[in-house]
Amino acid sequence: MKKQPDDLKKKLTELQFDVTQNNHTEPPFQNEFWDHHDDGIYVDIVSGEPLFSSRDKFDSGCGWPSFAKPIATLKEIKDRSHFMIRTEVRSSDADSHLGHVFNDGPKDLGGLRYCINSAALRFIPKDELESEGYGAYLALFEQS
Repeated sequence: MKKQPDDLKKKLTELQFDVTQNNHTEPPFQNEFWDHHDDGIYVDIVSGEPLFSSRDKFDSGCGWPSFAKPIATLKEIKDRSHFMIRTEVRSSDADSHLGHVFNDGPKDLGGLRYCINSAALRFIPKDELESEGYGAYLALFEQS
């Protein structure tokens, strides 16, 4: 469910609000998760909706967190801004702008690269999944 802007402005930093609500992009290589390697899941900063697993994260060299696939259904919207044609990805529940998906990801991981703004994410470490209410996602880390 989409929250009211005034409520979000109280909850989010200015950057988080601009990225998730106004489709802005944070600077590459100057964001929280671009070089983050701990086990856990990334959730929507607005709604807490689970989005990506650290198991699907890879270093694309672009300066933003990159994932091969989401763990939830994302909305995809054609984006014609900035003189480009891209596919924007948004969270399903809160309709937060997350980033874009491209077809230049590692072929052995499916070929997609979800290029995501750190400001749209909150990281839940594997050891805190249960206590944070995401215990069902522990199974993602039991696989070899």
